[in-house]
Amino acid sequence: MEVACAEGVVFLRPRGILFDMDGVLVSSIGSVERTWNKWARARGIDPELAIRLAHGRRAIETVKELRPDLDEMQELEWLEEMEIADNVGLEMLAGVRRILEALPEKYWTVVTSATERLARIRLEHGGIPVPQRIVAADTVANGKPHPEPYRKGAELLGAAPEDCLVIEDSASGALAGHAAGCRVLATLFSHSAESLTYADWIVRSLDDVQVRVDGDRPEFQFRPVVANSDCEETRAAR
Repeated sequence: MEVACAEGVVFLRPRGILFDMDGVLVSSIGSVERTWNKWARARGIDPELAIRLAHGRRAIETVKELRPDLDEMQELEWLEEMEIADNVGLEMLAGVRRILEALPEKYWTVVTSATERLARIRLEHGGIPVPQRIVAADTVANGKPHPEPYRKGAELLGAAPEDCLVIEDSASGALAGHAAGCRVLATLFSHSAESLTYADWIVRSLDDVQVRVDGDRPEFQFRPVVANSDCEETRAAR
């Protein structure tokens, strides 16, 4: 991936963009937290603990960790149905529409810890164009923070991981993107900047990111609030 900076502004030219879904494209935190609160109370688990563990990773892993005695597939089915039924407050996040309108579909896909059924329903409800192929919880053997989801996302786009930009909002997702060999841009939707140490750059939201297609690659431009990756001043400001 081409990376350059000028006067604190970062310029990236990736071959592929891998978007997390919840907290990056759509705001679904209310649905997620209400669902896990209900599940935890029904299963004798501290709801705050369940919600904290559930953010940014597959539901099946959280169930296995908190209640390994239960049938995880039955629990996953119940959790999925609850989340599908709860769309209160679900909406597209700031900056997303403008960015996706600038990006032809061949350049991007979604890599999510939600099941594919839930992801497609949630994206459609949020007004997000749904790519033909996405990476979801039930299309990988290992969920985030394992690198498999983002490696598979890069493969879907026909790009090497090191030529892909991951856009995340969770610590586990940033770790997954980093471990896959991608560069990671994080937003401050659900996690603090201090927890996003595996992100190369952090912005407040995608409203702070400008995108255009320059030649055969998209170009991203933003001024990070935190930069964990060094960037030489190699480009004149526009």
